[in-house]
Amino acid sequence: MARRVRARPALPPHALGLKIGLFGGSFNPPHEGHRAASLIALHRLGLDAVWWLVSPANPLKDPRDLAPFPKRMAAARAAARHPHIEVSGIDAEIGAHYTYQTIRYLKGHCPGVHFVWIMGADNLANFHRWQRWREIAAAVPIAVVDRPGATLAATHAPAAVALAPYRRDASQARVFPLRKPPAMMFLYGPRSTLSSTALRSPKP
Repeated sequence: MARRVRARPALPPHALGLKIGLFGGSFNPPHEGHRAASLIALHRLGLDAVWWLVSPANPLKDPRDLAPFPKRMAAARAAARHPHIEVSGIDAEIGAHYTYQTIRYLKGHCPGVHFVWIMGADNLANFHRWQRWREIAAAVPIAVVDRPGATLAATHAPAAVALAPYRRDASQARVFPLRKPPAMMFLYGPRSTLSSTALRSPKP
């Protein structure tokens, strides 16, 4: 009997020395705010690409609120609309349930790539609740994109306080992806008030 060989998970294009932003989330649904945050990081940090990592589920959210994974993948591709934004379902392909697992996999399979984790300020406020968040912070620099109404809470959150000694000024943005972690930077630019939660809520 022929032995079945499991196909290797497909990764977006990458190469030694590239600077790539990782923007993870359920994208339930994806919206212009996701794209705006990605473009801020792309241009301010001088990234070669931003990968949207669409997660099958979010451990901190009710799975009953999630649209089917294929539908969210298709919607993310439609929303990205940029040659340097790649949509990936790598979390599902490798069976990752948590961000630290995905980052560990990517760093192990993409040697020489300079990864940066991108998150909105609203996610930084809850970052201390993520599984092994300190491992994430020790693995990749973290770029925090300002969000309306979230910045103050984010900067006083436990993870932000712990990472405060490693905060870098935005004037160093172009070299930030090359910094040895832990490293954190706030990025400011055009802000979107859109949120996936609000878009899912029924209109009155």
